[in-house]
Amino acid sequence: MKKLINKPEDVVKEALQAMASAHADLIKVHYDPNFIVRADAPVKGKVGILSGGGSGHEPMHGGFVGMGMLDAACPGAVFTSPTPDQMLEATKAINGGAGVLHIVKNYTGDILNFEMAADLAKGEGIEVEAVVTNDDVAVQDSLYTAGRRGVGVTVLAEKITGAAAEQKRPLKAVADICRKVNAQGRTMGMALTSCTVPAAGKPTFDLPEDEMEIGIGIHGEPGRTRMKLKTVAEITEMLVKPILEDLPFKSGDSVLAFVNGMGGTPLLELYVVYNELAKILGGRQIKIARNLVGSYITSLDMAGCSITLVKMDDELISLWDAPVKTPGLRWGI
Repeated sequence: MKKLINKPEDVVKEALQAMASAHADLIKVHYDPNFIVRADAPVKGKVGILSGGGSGHEPMHGGFVGMGMLDAACPGAVFTSPTPDQMLEATKAINGGAGVLHIVKNYTGDILNFEMAADLAKGEGIEVEAVVTNDDVAVQDSLYTAGRRGVGVTVLAEKITGAAAEQKRPLKAVADICRKVNAQGRTMGMALTSCTVPAAGKPTFDLPEDEMEIGIGIHGEPGRTRMKLKTVAEITEMLVKPILEDLPFKSGDSVLAFVNGMGGTPLLELYVVYNELAKILGGRQIKIARNLVGSYITSLDMAGCSITLVKMDDELISLWDAPVKTPGLRWGI
């Protein structure tokens, strides 16, 4: 295993220390329990937005803490859910009096722990709502979930929902925007290689040099099928077709198109995927209203990509365009 680490057990703590130092103008880091909050938290009268999950998916979630996106994020150990005490303390830290929204990816540990934290927070007088993201069309149930996995839509929902919260909309309205993005978004991913968890010291699964896996999860979970490597045009078609059929998307729709790298794929290749995606959508008269290309929800060093499409309207486009200033995503400032 070749990793830029000292000890596997210190990776998350040392990364948090680095974030606190590198982005002191944007965030603060709390230790024991670990969570990241925006530097000006809590913002009075604004719904606080909290998300979290296992580390190893950077920049999600900690890299998305700041103005216009998340108010706090809870990092667990690598590929391991954060604990209820992390979530409770983070909820309290961002409560500006308007309530707190939990954005939760659909993984069993995350669901259970966020539910427990929400109950504890409500017991302390904080109004809490939760929205679960479950946009992965690859599999109905996986090793980590009952139902579909929460993947790429989570990033887009955090941005759009964050903009709604900055407008100081009430908690229910902010939660409804998040539900709308999740309901109108679908994702499919693939892997060229496995990832290597530092504590394990070896690849999570074996994938021969001439093979790829379609429908992979962000923790290295199995996908729909394993097959011989194909061209990017063929791969993109295999990812897009199930997405378009699932919602379904149709001619005349406007979409936010998100081509995401899994951590080990060069941006050069992600743009080639986007090029093929644009051709496919253009051929179906589906308009790309907005796009995002880059590695935003990763699986450590896995080579591969995912495609996410969200059906957009004028309100969602306006919220997407609204200013954001976080370590991992920023514009309009």
